[in-house]
Amino acid sequence: MKRRYSYKAGDKTVEREYNYIPVRYVIAVMMTVLEIAAIIGIMIVLCMHMPYFYILCYITAFACIIKIVASDDNPDYKVPWVFFVLVVPIAGFMLYFLFYSRKLQKKFVRRLDELKRYDYKREAAEAEKGLARENAMAASQAKMLCEIAGSHLFTQTKQAYFPLGEDMHAQMLVDLERAEAFIFMEYFIIEEGKFWNSILEILKRKAASGVAVRVVYDDIGCMSTLPGNYAKQLRGLCIEATPFSRLRGNADSEFNNRSHRKILVIDGKVGYTGGVNIADEYINETVRFGHWKDTGIRLEGEAVWELTRLFLCDYGINVKRLPQDSLSLYPTVNAAPEEGYLIPFGDGPKPLFERRVGKSVIQNMLSAATRYMYITTPYLIIDNDMCTSLENAALRGVDVRIIVPHIPDKKLVFEMTKSFYHRLMKAGVRIYQYEPGFIHAKSYIADDVYAMIGTINLDYRSLVHHFENGVWMYNCACIADMKRDMENTLEKSVEVTPDKLKTGVFTRFVRAVVRIFAPML
Repeated sequence: MKRRYSYKAGDKTVEREYNYIPVRYVIAVMMTVLEIAAIIGIMIVLCMHMPYFYILCYITAFACIIKIVASDDNPDYKVPWVFFVLVVPIAGFMLYFLFYSRKLQKKFVRRLDELKRYDYKREAAEAEKGLARENAMAASQAKMLCEIAGSHLFTQTKQAYFPLGEDMHAQMLVDLERAEAFIFMEYFIIEEGKFWNSILEILKRKAASGVAVRVVYDDIGCMSTLPGNYAKQLRGLCIEATPFSRLRGNADSEFNNRSHRKILVIDGKVGYTGGVNIADEYINETVRFGHWKDTGIRLEGEAVWELTRLFLCDYGINVKRLPQDSLSLYPTVNAAPEEGYLIPFGDGPKPLFERRVGKSVIQNMLSAATRYMYITTPYLIIDNDMCTSLENAALRGVDVRIIVPHIPDKKLVFEMTKSFYHRLMKAGVRIYQYEPGFIHAKSYIADDVYAMIGTINLDYRSLVHHFENGVWMYNCACIADMKRDMENTLEKSVEVTPDKLKTGVFTRFVRAVVRIFAPML
């Protein structure tokens, strides 16, 4: 929510807005902090007043270290936790028990079997054979992605690429007005303003006319943008709404595994995704960090089925009772013939996804690239595996370019991003900063034939912790549009050169420290 205030600037009165956090979230955070403090405090008291209890604590800490080292987790994630458990007595291993696990909460897991009835059935053998005849490398990438993401290969799906959030907004309103059966929306951030209000007006009318409207928004993502009871307000408008993983003040993993997905599905025939959240800065109605550059994609055809399935999964694990759907969730779509192969896919924590899907897609694209790979990402905070993949591609002679913001939204995170420049540039990776402002787009394109667009940033949150989604494409018509937009963006960006990497001792120290703990954030 927002509150307005005004102040005098000379002879003028200037009006400003600021977001505030509803009381429910403040209480939840305070409960979490108090719970953690109480648990650690009890352990310290026991160590002080019970003979030999401290020995048990040291044994427990040692056991935690062994478990961390022996786990299958990425070494970049294990190192800071081992350091933390060793250096911080008692509190270290207690926090390990509370926050180390990145697995889905048990209450969500119990719903998974029930949700299987919402899965679609698709025979993709012909599409797979067709892709194998065209390009064996692309076919192997598609096969792996379908295997680890539980998705399918699609063809004959019309695509439209949007180089800016405002372009996507205009088309979304047109498609929403045409909805006849259902509208599904899931976004990390929804904020009251021109963007959301224009959509909400349509949703209210459609819901009143009998269209099934469901909305999911991330509870932490919308902490400072929506009232704490906003889902209840929407339900009062006949809109079935739920926050994703409602914040309740539990000292467990509820602060992790957030839904960073951006999905809009209309009648199961038209779907949208990309980096665009539903807030005014994403359509440049509000200026926060200069010009806001974002991208999105519209799909029309049976590939939308996967977006529907992902939404239903996230909606289903967050509502008390599953709806008894009589809707035609996966209609056959007679879209105009379109070249190319697509795989919409999801990514997230175990046990939904046993492997890091988004990371695998990006690494496979880097491995397959022979001429170039262009990337846009708001953050560049990656593990050694991803660093090596980027370096190897550049060392093979692939023109690897990464575009990041020039005006950051989080200064500390931007320092982490800069800390990777030297290593990557040394291998030949070229890094650009989007000079007009902030680039929030998550676009990946290689050799004019491979592309991926969605919600996946090059940072630990996206690659390891969050629920994410994207669309992998091969030889699709919209890839040419993505390439043109990427080239235009490069023209508006300034390349980082070696002389710009010189920093003081203090800055280098800060970057080194924050990089150690980046996987835990």
